[in-house]
Amino acid sequence: MLNLRHFLYDFFIENGLTEDTAKYLNMLGLLLALLLLAFIVDYITKRFLWHFSAGIAKRTKTGFDDILITNKLPRNIAHIIPLLILIEFVPQVFTDFEYAKNIIEKTLQIIAIVLTLQIIRSILSSIKDYLKTLSRYKDKPIDSYVQVFMIFAWLLGFFSIIAIITGVSFIKFATTLGAASAVILLIFKDTILGFVASIQVSINDMVRIGDWITFDKYGADGDVIEINLATVKVQNWDKTITTIPTYALISDSFKNWRGMLDSGGRRIKRSVIVKTSTIKFLTDEDIERFSKIQLITDYLETRAKDIKAHNSRNNIDKSVLINGRNLTNFGVFRKYLQTYIENHSALNKDMTLMVRQLEPTPQGIPMEVYAFSKDQRWANYEYILGDIFDHILASVKFFDLEIYELSLDKHI
Repeated sequence: MLNLRHFLYDFFIENGLTEDTAKYLNMLGLLLALLLLAFIVDYITKRFLWHFSAGIAKRTKTGFDDILITNKLPRNIAHIIPLLILIEFVPQVFTDFEYAKNIIEKTLQIIAIVLTLQIIRSILSSIKDYLKTLSRYKDKPIDSYVQVFMIFAWLLGFFSIIAIITGVSFIKFATTLGAASAVILLIFKDTILGFVASIQVSINDMVRIGDWITFDKYGADGDVIEINLATVKVQNWDKTITTIPTYALISDSFKNWRGMLDSGGRRIKRSVIVKTSTIKFLTDEDIERFSKIQLITDYLETRAKDIKAHNSRNNIDKSVLINGRNLTNFGVFRKYLQTYIENHSALNKDMTLMVRQLEPTPQGIPMEVYAFSKDQRWANYEYILGDIFDHILASVKFFDLEIYELSLDKHI
């Protein structure tokens, strides 16, 4: 091995400089030469690795190597060779300066640890980005797992750096930290809770990226765009971003709309309130008039015959309309709406289609439509919902019914 100790020292001594001056100038000269060498080697290595990896990436079909380049793995690896050169020759450069040599050596060791962590991060980030390109992993919380590995890596790196600075062996330092585990657990409480929550969320398939969730406690109502170790990001419908602690997903109640999206229909559950005072029994004239409404023509003819036959068999006195069996405008209206939604092209016929009468209220009797639209997209769903109830509101008057409207006395 080349002895750098007297490489410039003898030259300075021969030119009449003192020993101390010669030592300092020798050290500075060698240090500048070493740094220049390290810089040149680093530059050449980076250029070589970049061109080499780019060439391989162009020839291969997989996108993983491209992701490695994007995450700067070749550049980080290129720093290894100049770092090894510095570690090898720095002790010779600082032979006459023991205190400075120890500091520089420790600094280089710390840089080596940080560089190792950077390489690990590049690899893990590349794996994360690659898995996200695969359809079966797109909705998985890959970010959380990568963050867990990086936290452990940074903790090991941090403890190693402290051990280097203090001069204490790593094992002895780790043993000392074990005694302070309670404090460590307190400091990293949120991280630990987030890690446990991420595992439970993944195993139980509670939330995936892309799911629509509603979390009233945090004001979240939108799509999950990111699941990390500590937080879950939700993009609300107004394009704002809500951040939710990951552990809140297992400690609090929230609504995931994935079941609705997977079911093939989005629920419509809305009612109109019909004035009780407008509900009446139908006369023969009413039935004849309503029979002109095509959706219920067959129904009215069949029902009218059945009712007349029943009343005739039982000698019912129909001079009083309430006697015997009768049709009501409210019941016929309900049947009309049932037939209407069964024939509506935008509703899912394989799911519940029902028009029902709810419990009477002081304002009147609610008539509720319970169905599922085929189109689950918000804008289209609202259009379908509006179209149905536009028709309902417009058709009420044809059955001699009225919708309740609150009227305020202007003199109050």
